[in-house]
Amino acid sequence: MAANEPMRVLVTGAAGQIGYALVPMIARGVMLGADQPVILHMLDIPPAAEALNGVKMELVDAAFPLLKGVVATTDVVEACTGVNVAVMVGGFPRKEGMERKDVMSKNVSIYKSQASALEAHAAPNCKVLVVANPANTNALILKEFAPSIPEKNISCLTRLDHNRALGQISERLNVQVSDVKNVIIWGNHSSSQYPDVNHATVKTSSGEKPVRELVQDDEWLNAAFIATVQQRGAAIIKARKLSSALSAASSACDHIRDWVLGTPEGTFVSMGVYSDGSYGVPAGLIYSFPVTCSGGEWTIVQELPIDEFSRKKMDATAQELSEEKALAYSCLE
Repeated sequence: MAANEPMRVLVTGAAGQIGYALVPMIARGVMLGADQPVILHMLDIPPAAEALNGVKMELVDAAFPLLKGVVATTDVVEACTGVNVAVMVGGFPRKEGMERKDVMSKNVSIYKSQASALEAHAAPNCKVLVVANPANTNALILKEFAPSIPEKNISCLTRLDHNRALGQISERLNVQVSDVKNVIIWGNHSSSQYPDVNHATVKTSSGEKPVRELVQDDEWLNAAFIATVQQRGAAIIKARKLSSALSAASSACDHIRDWVLGTPEGTFVSMGVYSDGSYGVPAGLIYSFPVTCSGGEWTIVQELPIDEFSRKKMDATAQELSEEKALAYSCLE
């Protein structure tokens, strides 16, 4: 792409609350850099068309210098045409009293149709990030129904969990969050995920120190810390009466920015990506791994030592993902 030619960024579910938090961040250059012009493509369902138009009006009113155009539509083909980055926020939320299978079958049909539209109309090498839950399995469905999109270009968001883990360590140690790095989220973006601090470090006045050494409380790290990160989404809903939108939007920007512009030397981040069998995770799942990014490509960080405690947790979340995959496939029959 020519330098400073605008990149087209699709946000689905754009009239929803994550979308409302996300589109100004993209328009401000938070996602793709302060010198990268963008054209926003916003998609939502017909009942949200009027609200979507209101968001478009506000984007015009904000006079963002980097924003070179806005497409606001309920037509999936128009929304997907020529996009370089697609952030899939739209999905069918689980409502009280609904069975998981019902939610799954709604999302399977949504992601099946969006996969076809992206495959036929997105720009070559379009990067796709699935945010809507069940994110890993929605991403897997999208991959299955868009076979010509390279599997390395389809990912799901676990950066929110990664950032939550960084935040918990920073609060516990009373250090800047920017000085904490290399936590890992393994597995599913659900409460079975495994937030792992065994490879995480903190920058101190006397160099980088392992998180475990500084916290000096394995009981907390192996129990309360893990549970807090796993349940953080529920805690936000309890407090706000709405799900986390600002943090989800910010993490989606982090995920795409690192993927497109690269991770800092010596730092890895968590992304839900298509498993190749690394770390004994079954191939054919979208699973969150530690990755580094360079030249627009992610690479799984290899050969990290895995202890028995971690192994069990990594296997348990893989098992849940295998069950979700089977459930999703049964919806297709």
